[in-house]
Amino acid sequence: MHPSEKLLPQAEDSFFNLLTGMCQGAVVLDKNGVIIWISKGYCSLLKQQKDDLLGKKIQEVVPTTQLDRVIQTGKPNLVDLMQINEVWCAVTRLPLRDSDGNITGAVGFIYYDELERLQPMFDKFSLLRRKYETQILDRTTRYSFDDMIGQSLPLNTLKKQAIKAAQIDTTILLQGETGTGKELLAQGIHNLSPRKSGPFVGVNMGALPEALVESELFGAAPGAYTGADKKGRVGKIKLADGGTLFLDEIAEMPLNMQAKLLRVLQEREVEALGSNKLEKVDIRVIAATAVNLEEVVRQGKFRADLYYRLNVIELKIPPLRERTEDIPELAEHLLKQVLSESNIPEIRLSESAIFWLCNYAWPGNIRELRNRIERGCIMAEGEYIEDYDLHDASGDTPAPTEATSDIKKARIRSELAAIRKAIEECQGNKTKAAKKLGISRSSLYEKLKEAGQ
Repeated sequence: MHPSEKLLPQAEDSFFNLLTGMCQGAVVLDKNGVIIWISKGYCSLLKQQKDDLLGKKIQEVVPTTQLDRVIQTGKPNLVDLMQINEVWCAVTRLPLRDSDGNITGAVGFIYYDELERLQPMFDKFSLLRRKYETQILDRTTRYSFDDMIGQSLPLNTLKKQAIKAAQIDTTILLQGETGTGKELLAQGIHNLSPRKSGPFVGVNMGALPEALVESELFGAAPGAYTGADKKGRVGKIKLADGGTLFLDEIAEMPLNMQAKLLRVLQEREVEALGSNKLEKVDIRVIAATAVNLEEVVRQGKFRADLYYRLNVIELKIPPLRERTEDIPELAEHLLKQVLSESNIPEIRLSESAIFWLCNYAWPGNIRELRNRIERGCIMAEGEYIEDYDLHDASGDTPAPTEATSDIKKARIRSELAAIRKAIEECQGNKTKAAKKLGISRSSLYEKLKEAGQ
């Protein structure tokens, strides 16, 4: 026997003793996810004996673990939270490799089983995050047109219209189903406009209690109402001075506030609650809605004069089901976002998952697509997200053949409408129409042929 072989058991003992001393619990798996060593501390947390755990697969013992995925992907999972027997623990997971770089297993560490010790760090992180998000909400933008992922005709047409609209300093109304990306488009317009150096202030009217709408939008003078700030409150309209005010879910604005907003748009003046002073403001308003605002006007729930004042330029955002050719690229982009924002090891979309995504109807549009991607990351057990990882409890499996046919017809109808409009605006000149749409002349003819024109 070589002398070094005699030292191997001693080296292993030293390694395991090191693991035991550096954390509150540790476990080592082989490449099949089977427990080959586990510390006393880990056994104590599991409330089981060591001899009963050795030789078992980690998933049988700790269903919430991600160690098996670390083995499959070879990617570490640093500083995560996991629940063991109703106790939350801070954990770290690392792959183990041989001298040739092959995965031989994984090791998991439990650092804290009393998260109160980490509370100061969590509090500090939350404070920094709140400050950062507040700055983003009220002063700056995160998105540009580069974040509008896809090359479909409906999306390219929207981009071209939005780029032109950005240069005209007037109100814009964005119409689109929930989850289509109205705020993203609004920020993109702001960033391409002459006001890009000014603030971008977003307000979700649907999230504001009616009692707070006036002070939130128009501001409040000192002592304007019981509990008001002694220094007064600066409203969102004033905060947006020199920049863009984005009013999401505009249909939810109370009728009495609509009249006051109309005055701001017409006179470029704002009057704070409890004040007799009019202040000049220089803002551009972009409003957005997921409902048919014209129908809301007919119902008497929205002022017609305000509707026409907002609807100077109308941009309609196509739903995801009308641009299904963008879904593979968009899904990959969202997957990268999810992975970068979490500690989930690298994972990919399988062909079956992409097929499922392209054949689903997407009532929640891009927001729902991101939610599905997040679900897939959690449910997937291997290196790939499969189609069944994307389903929800309702068993929403699409009927591929029928869905594909319906979506394709919807896409063709949408493209044909855009092409006809462009040809009409170009007085029948198809070359100019193709240029206006951002596609080649041959592509235009191909799409007309596909539609039977």
